[in-house]
Amino acid sequence: MTSKTTNKFSPEVRDRAVRMVLDHAGEHPSRWAAVTSIAAKIGCTPQTLHDWVKKAEVDSGQRAGFPTEMAEKLKALERENRELRQANEILRKASAYFAMAELDRRSKP
Repeated sequence: MTSKTTNKFSPEVRDRAVRMVLDHAGEHPSRWAAVTSIAAKIGCTPQTLHDWVKKAEVDSGQRAGFPTEMAEKLKALERENRELRQANEILRKASAYFAMAELDRRSKP
């Protein structure tokens, strides 16, 4: 899945950071404390790392939500649906235009 912004961190770094949070959460008073500590070490914001952790949990089935793969498929289907609706609208207008032109042609002697 591509972002509108340039991703500063490779998927490998993200996966490693998420694993670090999950593996070391017990060593901190709260999960947020673990996220904050690890985010500072890899150079991202705690909120970004927290989002990565939540996404990983959804993808693994530990948290409710749409897995990344399903979200990507849904987005692609919505884009295809939008394109097909636009194509149908263009064809509908073209059909009406040519039908009107044919009627004009027949009505002229």
